[in-house]
Amino acid sequence: MSGSVRSGAEAPKVRRNWLVITAAAAALSVPLTAHSPAAHAATGAHATAKKPAARKTFDQRVAALAKTLVGDPYVYGGTSPAGFDCSGLAQYVYGHVAWGRSIQRIAEDQFLEFRPVSHRAARPGDLVFFHVDSDPDSYVYHVGVYEGGEMMVAATTWGEGVQYQNFSWAGDTVTFGTITH
Repeated sequence: MSGSVRSGAEAPKVRRNWLVITAAAAALSVPLTAHSPAAHAATGAHATAKKPAARKTFDQRVAALAKTLVGDPYVYGGTSPAGFDCSGLAQYVYGHVAWGRSIQRIAEDQFLEFRPVSHRAARPGDLVFFHVDSDPDSYVYHVGVYEGGEMMVAATTWGEGVQYQNFSWAGDTVTFGTITH
């Protein structure tokens, strides 16, 4: 006989495969029609599907969390939303995003821990370090969370608290650091 006619031995195999697919679909709560050739043909190769939302990077989550803390008070030595100093804010946001990372507590130590990058290569969520002078190896006295352009979030001083602010006032005394790229 021709190859188009099924033998009796093949019919149970087809039914068994159908039962396996049906059981798997039920277990996974997947619509059974997704497995049928008719459903595949109906949707076609050019069916439009929503793309999954882009996942935020670690740096983007750090930058977003820092912005939510704007308005929190300044407290010397502070490391929580009850009050932050500059390096306490940086340490807090790095430790409290998904897949958090523990970083050093003091601005100078954070500077030594982070890899230097240029302003152009810096990404929101990296850190902005403020040096006592234009020597990039000079002591770091202040740190902020980079937000892009000339902006950062930083815990400034008592009475001002955590602010979203421009850092261009510091001129050539700032450097940028990353631990992610």
